Amino acid sequence: MHKPWGQLLTLDLFGCPNELMKDVEHLRAFSKLLCAEINMTPHGDTLIDRFGEGDIEGISSMQFIKTSSITVHLDEVGGRAFIDIFSCKKFDAQKAGAFAREYFKAQDIKAFNHIRG
Repeated sequence: MHKPWGQLLTLDLFGCPNELMKDVEHLRAFSKLLCAEINMTPHGDTLIDRFGEGDIEGISSMQFIKTSSITVHLDEVGGRAFIDIFSCKKFDAQKAGAFAREYFKAQDIKAFNHIRG
């Protein structure tokens, strides 16, 4: 049997206020605050870009962490946020989900926690 190598938490947030889905500075602060919440160490600045076309245009971010990365994709049309946290260091998935839901003021959340490797 293989020893697990990492943990992947996928969070799908629904019913988020559209103004938060367009707020670059709100998104920029999210990754750093999430790192503090789940005891991760950021590596460098949060990378943020706006891209796509029509209904799939939006802002996304990537934050390297000492043990891997956090990516976020915001849907400003549908009021949704899609967050992936991967780390080879174990973290509290429930704490991360609760923080993300509160931060983006989501009405609903689906969380998938996977142990990888």
